[in-house]
Formats: sequence, C-alpha cells, structure tokens
Amino acid sequence: MTTETSRVTAVEIVLPGRVEPRGLVVSRRELPGLEPGQALVRVEASGVSFAEQQMRRGKYYDQPPFPFVPGYDLVGTVVAVGAGADRALTGRRVAALTKTGGWSSHRVLAAADLVPVPSTLDPAEAETFVVNGITAWQMLHRVAKARAGQTVLVHGANGGVGSTLVQLARAAGIRVIGTASARNAAAVEALGATPVDYRGDVPARVRALAPRGVDAVFDHVGGPGIVDSFRLMAPGGTLVAYGTASTKDEEGNSRLPVLKLLGRLLLWNLLPNKRNAHFYNIWAGKGNASRFRARIAEDLTAVFDLAARGTLRAQVAATFPLTEAAEALELAESRTVTGKVVLVPGH
Repeated sequence: MTTETSRVTAVEIVLPGRVEPRGLVVSRRELPGLEPGQALVRVEASGVSFAEQQMRRGKYYDQPPFPFVPGYDLVGTVVAVGAGADRALTGRRVAALTKTGGWSSHRVLAAADLVPVPSTLDPAEAETFVVNGITAWQMLHRVAKARAGQTVLVHGANGGVGSTLVQLARAAGIRVIGTASARNAAAVEALGATPVDYRGDVPARVRALAPRGVDAVFDHVGGPGIVDSFRLMAPGGTLVAYGTASTKDEEGNSRLPVLKLLGRLLLWNLLPNKRNAHFYNIWAGKGNASRFRARIAEDLTAVFDLAARGTLRAQVAATFPLTEAAEALELAESRTVTGKVVLVPGH
C-alpha cells in the first residue's frame, strides 16, 4: 500500500546516452506515492562526481542502461515518510548515497539509507563530504589503516576525494604528498600536503621526499601509472586503487580496464614483496544491507562530526542551479578546480 505524496512533480536531469555535457536533458516526472519504509526528500544539493563523467561516456563499471538520472549522492530535507518509517525524520536534513538519481529536485529513498546532517553545515558543504567523505574515510582508516607518523601519497589531491583524503590524513597526524597540476599546487599545499606536479617525474620527486617509500598510495588513475604507485611503497605499504581515470576516453568494453586492474592487483598480492594491493569499491558488502547501512552511517557521521568541528573544510569548487547541470559537468571535467562542483535548487 502506498502513501500519497500529493503527487510531487520532480525536475530531473536525464542522461539520454553517450553525449557531451550539453546533451543532458531537463525533464519532469510525477513521483509515485510512498511505499512503507520510504521517505520523500527535497534535494538541496547533489554533487558532480567523476562517476558522472564516466557515465556520460558509458565507461562506469556497472552503470544502468541509458536513459537514466545521474547523481551519486545528495543532501536534502525529508518532507514526508511512508508507513513504518520514523516520523521524526520529517523536517530533518539528511544525506544519502544513491549512485544514480541524485540530480533531481525530489527523490524517494529508503528511510533506512538516510544519514542525519549536522544543522551547522550548509547543504552544499555537507554534500562534498558524502561519497567523497565515505570513500576517503574508508580507504584511509578501513583499508590502508594509516597511522600517525606515516607518509602517504594521494593522487589527484585537489579533487573531491583527494582533497578530503588529504584533510583526513592530516587530521590523523599523517604526512601527505599530493599530486596535482602546477596551477593547483598552492591549493594542495593549503590543505596541508606537499604538492607534486603530476606532469613531471612523479616517481623521482616522491622518492626524494620519501626515500624509504610511502606507507600508502591512493590511486584513482589506474593505467600504466599504477605500476609506479606500487613501486613507490615502502615494505609493508598498502596500495589502494579506486578508479581508472586514465582510461575514461578509451573506446571499447567499459569493464575491461577495471578487470585488468583487478588482475594486476591480484598478481601483486601473490608475490612475496610484503606489500598490499587493494581495489576499493564503496558498494562492497551491500549484499548484507543492514551491515552495509550501519558502516556507511558510522563513517559518514564521523566525517560530518569533523566538518562540524571545523577540522575538515568543505571544498566547494562552484555551485550551479540543477537546470544548469551541463555547465556544471563541463566545469568539473575541465580539471581546473579544487574540490567538488555542486548542483543546488534553481533560483
């Protein structure tokens, strides 16, 4: 049985196929009533992640068939709940990890997937910490288990995940070397990392800064450069790969680069080199829904707490009205910004 939501008409951004950003379509759809356990969220911010850049190329590993509404995460306010959901959620600001569907004015979600957002955080600021914060926190603390006094290498330190990783590591007393373009070096340094120009001889520069090797590498680039990332580690170090950005424009099977990367990581783990190699997937363990939700809520709450205390600074590169998603995606793909581009309600 459904609960009526006064038939809200949602404004949505549809990705119709493999198109350039200007090929995105603004659409409207009447939402269904709420099923038991669901909540209707009025979206106040949704991010433009690297995932959407891959999806528009048809290159994201397990994206749905076209057409669909992108949007990996969101922050918004609960305006109604279905039977069996906590009524106290109504009127609360919440965050959710969605994978798709976030680029919408309203979204129906499982109430159990919603994580409260501190009232002191602006929606756009909070949004930068959802998928980026969960990813960074889990890679740093759950996978690499980095500790105070260690040194880590963060590729793309000016990006959404990278800038959050740098801040989390510094908050934990960890030294950070971060790759970025020369134009973003000052921004990376301001976050507390030692910048390295990714267009230069990265291995030589990192070895000069960390002669014994680094204790962990966080690599979203993949491709041939992943070999350098592995070789730059100290004995006992951990490589955390979480993407294949270097192959985003390659034609062919979208799963092949990931499968090649997984094969390479597996091989390295079989070698007697005392180094660890992992592929991070934020959706790992989703088969156990209750445990997965608990872990997401725990980690995102920890990140929000640090942000609310001012330990983490939101890196909002720019905000755009939802209906200007094309312009927002173009800016995100320009690689000229530090942090995350965020979509907000229109003015």
